[in-house]
Amino acid sequence: MNAENWYDSTVDSLSECRDALVKHPVNYEINTVEKLRLFMQRHVFAVWDFMSLLKSLQRKLTVVDVPWFPAINGEQARLINEIVLSEESDEDGQGGYCSHFELYCRAMDDCGAATDSIENFQSQWREDRSIEKALRAGNAPSAVREFVGSTFQTIQNADLISLASVFAFGRENLLPGVFKEIVGELNFQNDGMFGSFLYYLNRHVEVDGDQHGPMTANLIRSLGGNDPSNWNQIRDSAAEALNSRRLLWDSILKEFRQVDRRTGATS
Repeated sequence: MNAENWYDSTVDSLSECRDALVKHPVNYEINTVEKLRLFMQRHVFAVWDFMSLLKSLQRKLTVVDVPWFPAINGEQARLINEIVLSEESDEDGQGGYCSHFELYCRAMDDCGAATDSIENFQSQWREDRSIEKALRAGNAPSAVREFVGSTFQTIQNADLISLASVFAFGRENLLPGVFKEIVGELNFQNDGMFGSFLYYLNRHVEVDGDQHGPMTANLIRSLGGNDPSNWNQIRDSAAEALNSRRLLWDSILKEFRQVDRRTGATS
């Protein structure tokens, strides 16, 4: 098979894992302000470590050292630099530019979602560069610690093919359309409280669907080539990343159940 056939076959083989996320109950049970705030307080760590995945890919595919020399593969360098451009310095909706992570944190501030956990995490990380200590400083739940820890195991230990696979299949386009619809309804019911979050979601959908999705697909085809062992590695790495995200979603759903019991609500 050629790279195009291998790519299509890999997508098919991962469909069950992806469906488990896209159709996960957590996406349908964000029906109160409290639950959406809670979701954001957990999900923001995934938004942050997505950027770490992206920058680690940039380091491998481009040249960020001095003295500079040309990248080994100009097409791959161009693809990843295009993605970094919008993820790290996108239009912020206010006439300026910022990263999608910063857009997310701004949305948390605007809707009253607590940001102390992610802020304490960042402060501790800058101090001693220890993921474990930073996650403890942020008082992150165990599921968040395991998710971020898994991501950094990949960043620190995986080769380029596995890293690209986790980025392409395990982190992009995993919030279904119904999620944005629910956020829109909550925004309408609460006088525009989630307007900034909707802006983030819209930008995320626009750049992922129209730009980053095709770019990452081309990157994976380029790295996989016609080598079956490469594609087995791509599939296995992606499945592991998707399972890691599912476990995070499972833990958030359990927290939703606790909210329901405390408030007497029914899902």
